[in-house]
Amino acid sequence: MADPTSLLEVADPYEVIVLDQWGVLHNGSTPYPGAARALNALASSGKRLAVLSNSGKRAAPNAKRIADIGLPIDDIELTMTSGEACWQDYRDGKRKGKKLLAITGRPGDALAWADGLDVSITDTLETAEAVLLMGIPEGSKAQAEQAVLDDAFQRGLPVVCTNPDRASPRADGVLQVSPGTLAHAYEDRGGDVIFYGKPHRPVFERLLQSLGARAEHCLMVGDSMEHDIAGAQGIGMASAFVTSGLHASEFEGITDASALAGAIAAAQGLLPPDHVINRLG
Repeated sequence: MADPTSLLEVADPYEVIVLDQWGVLHNGSTPYPGAARALNALASSGKRLAVLSNSGKRAAPNAKRIADIGLPIDDIELTMTSGEACWQDYRDGKRKGKKLLAITGRPGDALAWADGLDVSITDTLETAEAVLLMGIPEGSKAQAEQAVLDDAFQRGLPVVCTNPDRASPRADGVLQVSPGTLAHAYEDRGGDVIFYGKPHRPVFERLLQSLGARAEHCLMVGDSMEHDIAGAQGIGMASAFVTSGLHASEFEGITDASALAGAIAAAQGLLPPDHVINRLG
């Protein structure tokens, strides 16, 4: 594979460009350099753009975040999140357990997510039928959240995780612990976990159905081998791995980023990504 390049230089063969959010478009507070320019250029060239994010929130608040950060949301045809896919499953009657104790990043997130559903957000595990693991407060080391899950495990409650990410990059380079870390630990203990989001196939299927697109016509652009690249390979999408996000520290000073990306992929039992890039535009 060639040395790292920009998304604009590899996008031409694809009809739909599917973009991860955190670590690709922005760092949670500001867009990455060239991101807005790249979105404008891709849309102007006729590419269909979509965002596929492992956010526990629904699509609308994520689209608003993208716009508020300063990215051209009008260039993006569809925003799909793991939280949205979960909400749609509850709406369609595919998920049981209507009494949920929610672990969230901010107060009110769970009630906003549940709006329009026949579910109730409960304050106690005694009345809960499942735990909805949406987010972890910014800066938290998740001790309080872990204590709740320890209690839930003793009660045999299932966990519905709407953010499988284990970590998320921030503007200062620090990786914020994400719900996937807690959910995978819960599963490793023998707990029942239902995952929504990348790399799991259902969220990709929701995206493709909503777009009316075929997987082979799409390019998944992401900074997580475990979620973006694995998910793309599992559904039959081409993939572009971004070196400046989640794995940024590993690629500092590296001259052959393609080789390192291939090694990271192989260590996770994956094929190399189709493209290795260090920026969008």
